[in-house]
Amino acid sequence: MNIPASTNHKPVIISDNYGKVDGRFAYKTDVRALSLGLSEQNEDGRAHIAAKVWRAAEEHWAGPMDELPLHRILDLSILICSALTHFSEAYRFEDLYDPQHPVIDRIGLQGNAMTVAVCTDNEQIQEDIKLFNEALSDNSEMIGERLRTLTRMLEELGYVR
Repeated sequence: MNIPASTNHKPVIISDNYGKVDGRFAYKTDVRALSLGLSEQNEDGRAHIAAKVWRAAEEHWAGPMDELPLHRILDLSILICSALTHFSEAYRFEDLYDPQHPVIDRIGLQGNAMTVAVCTDNEQIQEDIKLFNEALSDNSEMIGERLRTLTRMLEELGYVR
């Protein structure tokens, strides 16, 4: 995926085949990819992680006024969990990933698989992946609290044993 130069979102983890697994819209969607990446620095000067939906026609996120179908929100959650799993073991790699094998997961959905990979199209991936890992660490308490809440709620709904 070619990242537009004008974007403020620097992808680190990407599902660039998302159009093949986009729920009922699979194979006929304008959504090209989902990504997790670094966004502009926040008030305290640190970069923060944001999710982005990439549309084929516009090559940028559709913006905060767009509605996201529920399945796409859940797919972003799956992408987040896959990234968290990767980064829990990423210390084993000198570059926090294996440059020879940037795909970190393939998750079966609707008869296809959502590919999750380190975004090697990002020209600054070596620096950005370290900042991404640092941002995950800095926000681990907040992320963990939300994941525990989500787990409890999924248990109550009968999705987790």
